[in-house]
Amino acid sequence: MGIYEKWLETAYDQRGGLVNSVWDAHLPLEQAVYEKMLETKNNVIKGKFSDLAAEYGMNHESMAGFLDGISGALNSVLDMDEITEDSEIDVLVNFETLYKKMVEYKAEHLVTLPQWDNIFSADERKKMFIEQKKSGTVVIGQKVGRNDPCTCNSGKKYKKCCGGS
Repeated sequence: MGIYEKWLETAYDQRGGLVNSVWDAHLPLEQAVYEKMLETKNNVIKGKFSDLAAEYGMNHESMAGFLDGISGALNSVLDMDEITEDSEIDVLVNFETLYKKMVEYKAEHLVTLPQWDNIFSADERKKMFIEQKKSGTVVIGQKVGRNDPCTCNSGKKYKKCCGGS
């Protein structure tokens, strides 16, 4: 069984729900990594997988969970199923995408980290926050009434044209 598979088996129950005890231990470790990355403006994750896990104070399964969690903000795709203790990791984190992913996943504790001040101004963060929120909003157009002009511009009433049965 691979490291990532062990992470999935440990962090999620058989129905796909979170195992709270695992996440309660994982999230503070993950937050500490984000704080360090943002504080130092270091968007590079490079090194041997097991060395990175030790540097970040994580076990291998948590490190796999961390990499999986930021995968959408990386410059390249990591094949999580292929990661071993000896795998060489060399990726760049796009901080804008990372911030938007944190907004998308409603990770308020990460979105509000003071270390974001080192990366983006308050105005930039507000703009990205709004952009991300709007990206998930579905706008439904005004409903066409039966007696309204048809939307195909035929000049007929909707009920006699495209809305007819």
